[in-house]
Amino acid sequence: MPAPLRLRGARQHNLTGFDLELPRGRLIALTGVSGSGKSSLALDTLHVEGQRRYVESLSAYAKQFLDRLDRPDIDAIENVPPTVAIEPRNPTLSSRSTVGTATEAADYLRLLFARIGTTRCPDCGLDVQPDTVETAVARLARLPPGTRVHVAFPLPRSVRLGGETVRENLIALGFVRAIANGVEFRVEEAAGELDVPELLVVTDRLIVGGDWTGRLADALATAFRHGEGEAVARLGGAAGETARFTRSFRCTGCGRGFPRPSPAFFSFNNPYGACARCRGFGNLLEYHADMIAPDPSLTLAAGALHPWNAPRYAGRRRNLAAFCARAGIPVDRSFQDLGARDRERLLHGDRGFEGVIPFLESLVSKKYKAYVRFYLRRYQKQADCPDCRGARLRPEALYVHLGGASVAELSALPVERLRSFLAHAHLATRQRAVGALALAELDSRLEVLEQVGLGYLTLDRLTRTLSGGEAQRIGLANALGARLTDTLYVLDEPSVGLHAADIQLLLTILRRLRDRGNTVLVVEHDLEVIAAADWVVELGPGAGEHGGRVVFTGDQRALLASDCLTAAYLTGRRELPRRPGARSVSARVRGSLASPNGRGGTNGSRAALFLEGAGERNLRDVGVRIPLGAITAVTGVSGSGKSTLVTDTLYRAVAERLQGG
Repeated sequence: MPAPLRLRGARQHNLTGFDLELPRGRLIALTGVSGSGKSSLALDTLHVEGQRRYVESLSAYAKQFLDRLDRPDIDAIENVPPTVAIEPRNPTLSSRSTVGTATEAADYLRLLFARIGTTRCPDCGLDVQPDTVETAVARLARLPPGTRVHVAFPLPRSVRLGGETVRENLIALGFVRAIANGVEFRVEEAAGELDVPELLVVTDRLIVGGDWTGRLADALATAFRHGEGEAVARLGGAAGETARFTRSFRCTGCGRGFPRPSPAFFSFNNPYGACARCRGFGNLLEYHADMIAPDPSLTLAAGALHPWNAPRYAGRRRNLAAFCARAGIPVDRSFQDLGARDRERLLHGDRGFEGVIPFLESLVSKKYKAYVRFYLRRYQKQADCPDCRGARLRPEALYVHLGGASVAELSALPVERLRSFLAHAHLATRQRAVGALALAELDSRLEVLEQVGLGYLTLDRLTRTLSGGEAQRIGLANALGARLTDTLYVLDEPSVGLHAADIQLLLTILRRLRDRGNTVLVVEHDLEVIAAADWVVELGPGAGEHGGRVVFTGDQRALLASDCLTAAYLTGRRELPRRPGARSVSARVRGSLASPNGRGGTNGSRAALFLEGAGERNLRDVGVRIPLGAITAVTGVSGSGKSTLVTDTLYRAVAERLQGG
């Protein structure tokens, strides 16, 4: 057994200077009433000291890029391992971070596409595969025996000089024959033949059959070397059919060139791979008619065009009235009843009149002023980028396929379906061999995501849109995928926000971390998590100045025999107090649902907020009725769409309606 983690004189915040020993390699629950000092001990003492010691071990050059950490208020900490803190909240605000980038799965997917992806020409539908000597030999080896083959290379444009200079150079390099307009001739006897648009310099003449492939390979290698990556085979003689080979990344059907794939080519966080128009965000802010005219039932005279309703734009309103008089647009008719042509001219302008959208666009140069940014933003909506259609990558990156799908299409698949796709994708034997390591690493990270219950997420899901529970499980997945040992993991109330059905999954993950030789310390109130711990520490007995002391420390057997507060609730000796006459939770629920006229009744008499057709992310045409003036609980397992419904749909819809009004 490793030496225990020893604390001497812990006085951080309200801690009272106690000594404590914690066994390493165990699942430890740190409990106590709220404010008793649990986070002060776990995060502000143990985690901070572990991080501080790690930073102190770095070079002076590396330290200058890191924040300085103050030593916690404690006399001594012995045997503290490297620490990792995982909190049940989502700290990510950037639109650059996705599930794929946060778990490194996207890194291996990009590597996979760069190594074994196939570029498909969008013009002619052919696969773009640079030729090698081996592939060219294999292609020509299928010719019928006895076929005459002239191996040559087109004289590169970079060396197209005068005919006499070309002839001298070719002779100096040892080339004897050339082909022009289907006619073969000797270089030393050539005159005007060397000035043709395409001159093929012959490296060898062969006949298919026998042991000819070695000589063919030498001829092709010479052609590639002197032809700047281009080689030609004339089949059946100098005037026969032409077979072209190229080491360049270019379509052999139409000659279109493509960038050679690399991992950065498939990264929207890299300028090389990001869509040039949206800069890798996948969407653009565009002025929208619904925002400019939020109440289409208003007339132009009544202020239907909201951006010009402010007193400072009285001149704009006069210009509007004058334009409408000239153009015959009625100002006493509602905006929604105007003709499509009239609405178009009002929004985008016409001869002698600057429309609302050009006016807003003219203010972009003043976006350094905060009020201008806020003013413009209220009339904009996010829309998919028309160039990449939300894929965030340059168009050429989407021409590369793996198993028939692009990197954007695979990133849009749920993790569980993506694993199945990669396992059953039709890949050539060579592709499987070359991509074996990247496939294995990618599969291991996808497997961990499935094991932590996130198999329904897609790799292109923005990290900032995840719920707190999902973000925490992403952190746990990274911890499992990192395969660290002898590490202290500190989790602050990991069960907060989790459905009761998700607690066992959380415990399974924590036990897996422990079984790898790590110490897992959880600050927890949930009795199910506390009962599953190997070791329990309770702080208290009260909060603030009445807490900060170790009330109990020991294993489960000692806990159940003790008289601490946690043991009393675990054993059932104490229960939550009820007010006189109160019913059980289940009885209250049944009574509430059955009551037709009570305050919590659902008979529809109360004013309510209605939401219909919600389809954001995993919501499927959801419609809900939320009574006003009442407490409404939205529940469900982690990832079922609660945050998407309330935060990303309901809140935004109400805010947009109020803002527009």
